Amino acid sequence: MNSDQNQSNSGKGRPTPKRKDVENSRKQGFGLPRGSKEARKASKERARQARVEARAGLVAGDPRYFPARDAGPVKARVRDFIDARRTIGEVFVIVAFLVLALGLVNNAQLQSIVVFAWSAVLLLVIVDTTIVGFLLSRTLKKEFPTKAERRGAISYGVLRALQIRKFRIPPPRIGPGGKPVKSKKK
Repeated sequence: MNSDQNQSNSGKGRPTPKRKDVENSRKQGFGLPRGSKEARKASKERARQARVEARAGLVAGDPRYFPARDAGPVKARVRDFIDARRTIGEVFVIVAFLVLALGLVNNAQLQSIVVFAWSAVLLLVIVDTTIVGFLLSRTLKKEFPTKAERRGAISYGVLRALQIRKFRIPPPRIGPGGKPVKSKKK
């Protein structure tokens, strides 16, 4: 019995591979299909096509292509709630660029007006997003009583309210005032 144990522990039954061979084999196939260059190129092209199709579906508003952060009935309700109203946050980015541009003008009176206007817009944005967040929270509590369902919905809505309406993705289904948006067909 001792001789059997000595034989099984004496070696691995094959020679130790050369370092060069191990490194070469390790460098060759990290997740790439083993095969010809054409196979890898075809695989990359299929993946690119899938990304293009997913992006087009997301921009078109197709729920099948929504990422997890935009999927579900709660997020759809949040998008509809935010898109049905006008907010100060929609013009915030535009005002920020104007403030930056006017801040470069070397006129003390103009710069003091710009600072006052910037402060006023910033205060309006804070008040507006607070009101929108409160109203959204109240609406969601009525429609989705489970707290787990509403997790992250308020911040999602506030961030959407701060985006320029034209650049919102997924695109709005409802226009300001609650009117349905006409779909853009190409």
